[in-house]
Amino acid sequence: MTYNATNAPAGSVRQGEAIDETLRLIASDKVEGTNVYNLEGEHVGSVHNFMVDKVTGKVSYAVMSFGGFLGIGERYHPLPWDTLKYDTGYGGYVVNVSREQLEGGPHYARDDEPWTDPQYGRRIHGHYGLPYGV
Repeated sequence: MTYNATNAPAGSVRQGEAIDETLRLIASDKVEGTNVYNLEGEHVGSVHNFMVDKVTGKVSYAVMSFGGFLGIGERYHPLPWDTLKYDTGYGGYVVNVSREQLEGGPHYARDDEPWTDPQYGRRIHGHYGLPYGV
């Protein structure tokens, strides 16, 4: 759905202008690249993309990216979406996860396909000590 002057909150757009963010909603392309920090304020990565449950329509995982140089050697680390909290002070997401915990968690390289393994989500949740449920 494209938000415009017809369906966006009053005062948020000019007539006919598409927007990609409202008070409570944000377009996916604005989330990708957003910085992620731990509770100590240390930058631990950025949101590469996120995984949406096709049945419920809810975001299930934020896939963090860090490491590598110019995309070479970069690793992707999925975090359950509920672990991220947006902080306006940082202009990014904050997670209660240390860099070491994130680096030691389930991850994959650019050409890997871990999501084809039905147990992958269970391993992600288990690593972060969270219950897994569909």
